[in-house]
Amino acid sequence: MEISEALLAQQQVVRLQALLEVSRQLHSTIELDEVLNIALQIVVRELELNGAFFSTWPQTYGSVPLALQEAVAASNSETDFYGPLMRFPLRDKSGSQFTELIVLIPEGRTLDLDEVDFLESLSVQASVAIENARFHKRALQWQRVESDLAAARQVQLSLIPQQMPIIPGYHLAARSVTCYEVGGDYLDVVSMPSGEVIIVVGDVAGKGLASALIGTSFRSAFRAMVLAGLGLYEIATRMNLLHFGEGSEAQRRYVTVMLLRLDSATNILEAVNAGHNPAFLIKDDGTVRKISASGTPIGMLPFSSYVSEEFPFSPGTRLLVYTDGMTEVFCGEEEFGEARLLETFLASSEPTAERCLEFLWETLGAFSDGQEQSDDMTALVLSRDL
Repeated sequence: MEISEALLAQQQVVRLQALLEVSRQLHSTIELDEVLNIALQIVVRELELNGAFFSTWPQTYGSVPLALQEAVAASNSETDFYGPLMRFPLRDKSGSQFTELIVLIPEGRTLDLDEVDFLESLSVQASVAIENARFHKRALQWQRVESDLAAARQVQLSLIPQQMPIIPGYHLAARSVTCYEVGGDYLDVVSMPSGEVIIVVGDVAGKGLASALIGTSFRSAFRAMVLAGLGLYEIATRMNLLHFGEGSEAQRRYVTVMLLRLDSATNILEAVNAGHNPAFLIKDDGTVRKISASGTPIGMLPFSSYVSEEFPFSPGTRLLVYTDGMTEVFCGEEEFGEARLLETFLASSEPTAERCLEFLWETLGAFSDGQEQSDDMTALVLSRDL
């Protein structure tokens, strides 16, 4: 009896040592292919089986021909422990099976309970090692995505005007903040040889990388038309046809746009609003004029009628153009809204356009009480000295 107990204890020690070695080998790498191959090699080498493979993996692992793998994996027949085939499920942390280890046993051979126990334990260890390897692989992929997004963000930031043109008697400032790494708001200022300044504030439907790509494409076409000397009405009409013609994805990501042309020699501001939020034009006496949309957003419909309006920009006049992210700031369920934004702009007594923007952002920050930004936020302020 003592000899039998000693032999049993010795066998258990050997089994534990074998499992520890299996665990060490499986967790010696975080490369997915290596983990899979190590697991299959252990099965075939340690138990001297005909082959082993993972049934639901797209690649071939082990010495079993692919045709046989497919035939075995497609079979739903039950096999007992001593048949030519054994299946061991591999489960993730939630208990869901994500693949199956299938081993092929030589004809006429049976596996004893210790060998079956070894395979079951190996499957558990392989499940953990495979999950770790897959997590590592996803982490590397995400790092590449983050790197690409960071580069895209730098490119997008470089396309925003780095310095506003100096317009005698005027102050011009703009600010754009994305809620993700890149955003769909578009801001551009182009100084013309004539001395006129062309301004555009746009908002691509949606957020993130896809909208940023649309915005970049829009910028290229817009600048080409501006430098070709087209008027604002022509630009809006042609951009609409061009954008709509890009297909369903572009149409789904239509662009609301405010186009402005300032002639500082005559102090006339021309505006075309293509489906954008109304801009606030405030005279020195406090009179408010909203520059509302005269047509649909760019790219929403194949044809749209736009109206070009002209406004005298008398001394002390101020203009605020913004995207809807400025009004869609929330405090709990309460939205900041267009009326509150106008009140804030009216209440601002800052001497420069830059300080006015700072006042707007401070007010929005105080209202939201640190609540996370839910949309891209862009605003431009143009003011004329008294």
